[in-house]
Amino acid sequence: MACLCQPVLLQAADFKFNASGKFKIMQVTDTHIINGAEGKGLANSQMTVDMLRQTLDAEQPDLVIFTGDIITGRPYQPGFELVVEPVVTRKIPWAALFGNHDAEQDLSYEQMAGLIQSWPYNAGKMGKNRHVSGYGNYVIEVKERSGKKTGALLYCLDSHQYSTLKPTVDGYGWFAFDQIDWYRKQSEKYTSANQGRPLPALAFFHIPLPEYRAVYNEQGHKMIGAQLEAVCSPEINTGMFAAMLEKGDVMGTFVGHDHVNDFIFNYCGIALTYGRFSGSPNTYGDLKNGVRIIELTEGQPRFETWIRLDDEIVINRVTFPDDLPWKQKK
Repeated sequence: MACLCQPVLLQAADFKFNASGKFKIMQVTDTHIINGAEGKGLANSQMTVDMLRQTLDAEQPDLVIFTGDIITGRPYQPGFELVVEPVVTRKIPWAALFGNHDAEQDLSYEQMAGLIQSWPYNAGKMGKNRHVSGYGNYVIEVKERSGKKTGALLYCLDSHQYSTLKPTVDGYGWFAFDQIDWYRKQSEKYTSANQGRPLPALAFFHIPLPEYRAVYNEQGHKMIGAQLEAVCSPEINTGMFAAMLEKGDVMGTFVGHDHVNDFIFNYCGIALTYGRFSGSPNTYGDLKNGVRIIELTEGQPRFETWIRLDDEIVINRVTFPDDLPWKQKK
């Protein structure tokens, strides 16, 4: 399906808490769409598209965020058009982030970013910022229901692809220092504008932080959700989690990457969270595909989250931090 309409431009004021003080986000991750010559790959991808249609109709989110590894089969453009169509035809605002497999496509990052930006209802900013590493480091503001003041923030970040220090350091990429500096400055700007009080915020990216490994390496963490593979985070820790902890605005981080993990746990007061794998048999994993829903409440430093597998099945509903308190070890 080709996009034949002009992009619908969204401004920050387009996002605000509804009359009930709620704002709902749907996280879609690791769709791994193949819409090329491979008949089986396309058939499997259709399973993801069908699931998206069901969950979009059931949840009716205010915003959809794709957290990377959207397309894995070349060519990129028809795969992207296939997966974004259910969102666009419902006129739901959406945003996208790159994962590690997006580096393996037939288009450059600049070309992929341009394609993403050309589609209607896109709320993201996938262009290259010459002062910040990667593609797609931006903030989405959610206004208070009055529309006058910013009530919450959604940080969207490029977690990159693979180690740039091979063979010394193997594995996946990490946040650059300029990205951490960018986040700190954004947080400080919004906090200052809010009379020195940090705004409730969430952060979305693809590759889990090294701190996600704490659920394996330390005892005493209450965890809700599936934990069926090791955390594939970078070997190098450049300090993004520490920066978020210091600034005090980010309540939770939401990632993908590891297809059979969908857990959430509280680490030092921040919810380290996986989305639910949204893909199909095009890749590994035996979890039924689905999405993660996050619902913010205006004026409260907490959120509710759950996983929806289809229009009737909801699992692992959690209110953070109420259901997952952080307790320091004695």
